[in-house]
Formats: sequence, C-alpha cells, structure tokens
Amino acid sequence: MNLGKTVFSQLMEYIDHNDFHRIVRAHLHTRRRLPFSCWEQYLCMAFAQLTYRESLRDIESCLRSLGPKLYHAGIRSSVSRSTLAHANEHRPWQIYRDLALKLIAHARVLYAEDRFLAEIDAAVYALDATVIDLCLKLFPWAKAQQHLATTAAVKLHTLLDVQRNLPVFARVTVANLNEVRMLDEISFEPGAFYVVDRGYTSFHRLKNIDAAGAFFVIRAKRGLRFQRIVSHPVDKPNGVLVDQVIRFVVRRSLEEYPDQLRRIKFFDAKTQRVFVFLTNDFLLEAAAIAELYHSRWRIELFFKWMKQHLRIKAFYGTSFNAVNTQIWIALSVFVLVAILKKKLHLDLSLYTILQILSLTLFEKEPIYQVLTDTKIANPHDCDPNQLTLFNL
Repeated sequence: MNLGKTVFSQLMEYIDHNDFHRIVRAHLHTRRRLPFSCWEQYLCMAFAQLTYRESLRDIESCLRSLGPKLYHAGIRSSVSRSTLAHANEHRPWQIYRDLALKLIAHARVLYAEDRFLAEIDAAVYALDATVIDLCLKLFPWAKAQQHLATTAAVKLHTLLDVQRNLPVFARVTVANLNEVRMLDEISFEPGAFYVVDRGYTSFHRLKNIDAAGAFFVIRAKRGLRFQRIVSHPVDKPNGVLVDQVIRFVVRRSLEEYPDQLRRIKFFDAKTQRVFVFLTNDFLLEAAAIAELYHSRWRIELFFKWMKQHLRIKAFYGTSFNAVNTQIWIALSVFVLVAILKKKLHLDLSLYTILQILSLTLFEKEPIYQVLTDTKIANPHDCDPNQLTLFNL
C-alpha cells in the first residue's frame, strides 16, 4: 500500500501556507472560521485549471467522485457548486492576486540566471493586452464599446519579463479602457528596458520611464514630426537604414518630452517590412534595439499559450470578482508549474507537464517519478518489524 502524498498535494507544497494565510487575513477582516476556507476554494479552482473542467457542475462532480482522496488533498469540506460559486462571487479576488505575485517573485529568483537575450545584460519587459470575449447577457458590466450593444469583453493587461518568460504585472479591466493608462500603474525598474507597441504612445508617460532611470523602445507612429539633430553611421547590410538623434517640433509633444530621442529605421528581411523605433537609449547598437522590439513576440505567444492551456476564456462566474478570481488563479497555476519545472530541473515543456498532471493529480507517487522515467523507491515499502507467517 502506498502511504505517500498525492501528486496534487506535492504540487501545492510549493506554496508557502503561512504566506497564504497572511494574505487571507489581510483581505478578510473576520476571525471566524469559514466553513469553506479560502485555501479550499483555491484548491478547487486550481484543480479545475489543471484538469480542464468546463463548469462548476463539472468541478463538483469530479471532486465528489474522488471520495476520501479530497481530505488528504486538503479539501475537508463538502464541495458543491453553490458554495464554490458564492466564494468566487464574494471572496476578495485580491487574495489570489497577492498569492500569484508572491509566486512570481519566487519564480523570478529561481529563473534569475535565464537569459532570452544573452547580449542584453538587463531586465527586459514587454507590455501588452489581450481581449477576452464574453457574452453580454451574462456579463452586462463588460460592454465592449458604448455604441455597440451586442458585444462584451474584458482586457487582460500583462507586463512580461521577456528574459524569464514570466508575468510580473497583470490587470483585468473592461475592454474599452485605453491600454496606455497601464503605464501609470507600473513601478519602473531603473536600468530595465520596457518594450511597447505604438498603441502606448504617450510622450509624458514615456518621459516618466526616462525619469525613473529606465529605458523604453516603442514603435513610432506614422507622420511623426521632428527635427534631426545628428545622424550616426548605419549598417545597411544588417537592416539598419537610419540611426538619428531627434527632437520633437510639435509644441505639445515638445512640452511632454523636451529631451532628445533616438530614432532608428530598420528593415526586417524576414517580413520584408520597415519599422521605425524611438528609444531613450543612446548606447546600444541599432540592431540590438531592433532585436529588443522583436522580443515582443514572446508576450503574444504567452497570451496564446494562456488561452489554449488555461481556463481563462470560459468563466465559472459572471461577476467582475469571479472573473478576476479565475484569471489570477490561472496565472498562479502557470507560475506554480514553472516553479515545479525549475525546482525539479525538468526538460519538459510547461504544456507537457500540464498534460501529465491533468491525468495523475490524485496518484500517490512521487511527483518527480510521475514527470520522468526515474524510478524512486517508496520509503514506506520497507520491511515490517514482524515475523512472516510462513517463515517460522
């Protein structure tokens, strides 16, 4: 008989329970014991993410079928869809945001030596947003546009650490919120690079990045009016067509960003397109600036991966609180699997790990053995200290 812990319990041990309970106490101003705790809510929702459950009824049926295994996984209460729906509706979603941010901080330490851009010895962040479509009848608060009465959606704004492929900032907002306003909510890290598309053009906000001692790379809008101060030699065989120092000439732009900027025109041979970038970094090679902007594709891949492999397109609740709760728990599960991958030194992709976990969550095997071909001796399968009946 295997007396070990389930794979699900082993995975949840990567969460510091003391940190979790401190977060809960900070947001739930009550001392009475809840019949269905926040930890049990998190476990149920994490189970739904890891096993691709479609609805609350689906979650309830699958968890109840596990019987006594639930107790050993940490779910002591009877799971019902009404209880889980009420918790998602009324428990502060900030609990799971803070948990996800704790896990992200831990993961960034583990992945500190990883470098996607080996030639850039600095943190690189890409900021973007993705739209998640909803049903207007079920989510009336999420009307996509004021003049369109038939569509609903939310936006997931994310700041991705490009070097480590980890999200470090996220916000869920209504779809008609201008993306550029997210630049007001980010604390900029001195010496880091922030890569954004031209939809984030706001010169006084870009000036805030510069004032914080950080650098930005943004694709310039068409029709930009400027005065050329100096032109640097270019490397046309490598795609660099123009490398200039400029200053704005339009009064409003000049008031918002009075300093000089660097303007780079780059020809991408792969796409046969010409891009124009603006940056406040004057030291890096022009081709390196173009490579920094090209690294934005990682956040697009991140959004695609999240939508394909985590439950953030179909929601278990219809309120703003329930949607936020589900998205933040999904992000925490993503980071938790990334921590598991690094801690166990696995060569598997996150997708493969998720697929294996979805089938083995309640197996009582060492999690490393489940995810690899390594055979680990069970410490509980030792000789009992008693006589064998037929060896007297």
